[in-house]
Order: sequence, then structure tokens, then C-alpha cells
Amino acid sequence: MPALLLDAPVPPPIRKVIERLREEGHAAYLVGGCVRDTLRGVAPKDFDVASSAWPEEVQRAFPKVIPTGLQHGTVTVLMGGMHVEVTTFRSEGDYHDGRRPNTVTFERDIAKDLARRDFTINAMAWDPAGGHFVDPFGGQEDLGRRLIRCVGSALERFSEDGLRPLRAVRFAAVLDFTLDPATQAAIPPSLPVFRKVAMERVREEFVKLLLSRRAEFGLELLADTGLLEVFLPELAQAEPEAAHRARAAALAAPAEVELRMAALLADLVEPQRAEEIGVRLKFPTKCIERIRLLVTHAGVEHLVGAPDPALRRLLSKVGLAQLEALCAVARARLQVREPARMPEFEALLERLLALAATKPPLSPKELALNGGAIMSALGVGPSPMVGEATRFLMEQVLDEPSRNTPETLRELLTSWRQARGA
Repeated sequence: MPALLLDAPVPPPIRKVIERLREEGHAAYLVGGCVRDTLRGVAPKDFDVASSAWPEEVQRAFPKVIPTGLQHGTVTVLMGGMHVEVTTFRSEGDYHDGRRPNTVTFERDIAKDLARRDFTINAMAWDPAGGHFVDPFGGQEDLGRRLIRCVGSALERFSEDGLRPLRAVRFAAVLDFTLDPATQAAIPPSLPVFRKVAMERVREEFVKLLLSRRAEFGLELLADTGLLEVFLPELAQAEPEAAHRARAAALAAPAEVELRMAALLADLVEPQRAEEIGVRLKFPTKCIERIRLLVTHAGVEHLVGAPDPALRRLLSKVGLAQLEALCAVARARLQVREPARMPEFEALLERLLALAATKPPLSPKELALNGGAIMSALGVGPSPMVGEATRFLMEQVLDEPSRNTPETLRELLTSWRQARGA
């Protein structure tokens, strides 16, 4: 058994479930990502248990269970305050839609269960109670070689589940691995199956890649394999230099999804197209709105040397809550595009932050006159004129915040009404 597994900690409830199944005469193993991460010296986030016990046998072995997915062989065991998923060893029939198998057959042999998995590094099993380690496809060796390689035929694995090609690239980026040549070569022929995958699943994998330390490498690999063309053609079809700058800007931005998406798209597409991309990838509405806002105003450097009123107007459009995010996106893209301008750009950001610290009035609700007071000053009821007057006052206080007093705003309204002949 690998030395890293000998003393690896396993949460007591997980270990108790495995020990209980063994007492009942069943094989039980930790499988998948938790074994992979343990061998890498990384604490697993989740622990998946696979067993030769069939669902009804698991249910009889424990007093508290939840029949989570009996048709797929999964039972959730409540043990020591934890929910422990136990899934029966299984093999799978043909996949009818590039996502799900037509049939699932329960098995007693762990090797058959591991044979259905995607990559060798995810096809290892470890029994911490009995001290058994099962690795029929060389996953441990591939971990040592930092290699992503499919179990068996890569084309067959990718034809079964269309998301697997994207997962292969994501694992390579997140783990800082390379793709096995045969695995990479199987991606382009499997693109028709990838096109069937729900965009929500594509987005989840893409976001993990985008937030990784090797996001630029991952994006380039997506382009090389043809995957990017399917869900983000705007980047795939960009001129090489523009695509390179976009990838580099994304990596330079903080690892927050809206910031990296905005840095990636800011110099590639217009704000409306950025919104359309967000909708296409099924991002939440608030996330899409934030991406569009950041893309719209990412070119902050054009305000270098601008007077304070222009900077306050930017703050008014962006909002103080998004200023830090905007600065991060603007900095990421400019240091890639025009690094020589960074000193003057940083000076501009200092001015913006200093202005923001004075808390100037930036929205109508911060005016010293509310809607009722404006109507009273104008001697009118609810009408479009009130909106026009509000916009006029906002322009006045953005030019000079000290004007934001009831007396001064009333005087300005009087002059404005007289100028309009109202």
C-alpha cells in the first residue's frame, strides 16, 4: 500500500461505516477523488464509499439510512452526525444521450466498478479498515507522472459522458498536470457528444478551471482541443494576440468568478455580448449583471488626468460597492496590455479611492431634496418633469458635492425652471 495512505486520517463516522460493512461480510472502499487527494497529500473535501453490499443490504446494516438513489445503488447512512453515501459497486451499459447509462448493473467486484470511471487517478480504491489498496489502471503511477489519462479507451469514455473531455482539461489546469496524448487526441472526435451536455454542467467545470492558478493554460488547452469553440466562440475565434491578452488578464485578476470573467471579456466583446455570454452559460442573474457592469467600465485608464467631476460620474455609475472589483479588473487587463502605463493608472485609482472616501452623493436617494420636496419646489405633482429635475440636480452635485443642501438645490431648481420657461 502507498505510504501516504498508511497514516492518512479518515473521519471516524466514515471509518465506522466501512468497518460495519466489513463485519457484515461486504467489501467496502473509499473511492474516487478522496483517494486521489490523499495520495497527493491534500485533505479530501468529500469521502465516497463504494461497497459490494447491495442497497437493501446496506439498509439492513444500519439503523438510520436515507434511500438517496436506490436505482443507482446509493444509500445515505447517518453516522456520528455525518451523512455518508454508500454506493454499490456497479457496471454500466451503453449511454443513450452522452450523459447517463441505459442500464446499471450491481457488481460484487471492485475492479468492475473502477473500470467504469473516467480517469486513472480517479479509479483507485482504498479500504482504510482492512488496509487494502486497489489500483488496476495505474492511477498512482499517473499521479506521480502528473498525467491525466482515461481508463481504457479515451474515445469510449468520452462517448459515454460528454462532460468528460472538459473535466480532463479542468483536472489538468487545477492539478497542474498534463494530458496524456491519447486522451487529448480523443477530445476533438468527441465534440458532438460534448455539445449535448447541459450548459449548467459546462459552466460548473469552466468556472473551476477559470479560478485555478493555471487558468491561462487551461483556456489555451480548451481552444486547442476545440472545446472552447462550443461554448465560448468569442474567445476561440479571437485573433491570437487578443486571445492571449484575454487569457493573461483573466489569470491576473483575483480568483473570483465575476472578476475573472470580466477581465477575460472586457477587451473582446461589448457589454451586451458579455451579458449574452453570461446568459448562454447559465450564470445567475446577479452574476451576469455584475459581469456586464465591470466590462462596461473596465477601461478606467481613459480617465487618467480627468477632473474630479468625471471621476465622480464613474463612481455614480459603478457604485461604491463595486469600486474595488472594478479596480481589480482594470488593473488586470492594463498590466497585460500596457504595463508602462501602470504608474499613472495606480495614481488614478488612488484618486478614485480618495474621492470615494469623501462619500459624495452619487445617487438620487442621496440628494438633499427627495421627490416630494422637488415637486413642492416646482409646484407640480407627479410628472416626467420631476424625473428631469432629479437628473439635473444629480448632475449639479456630481459637479460640486457642496451644492447638496436643501437651500442650494431649491435655488438651482428655480433657475432651471426659469431657463426651461416652465
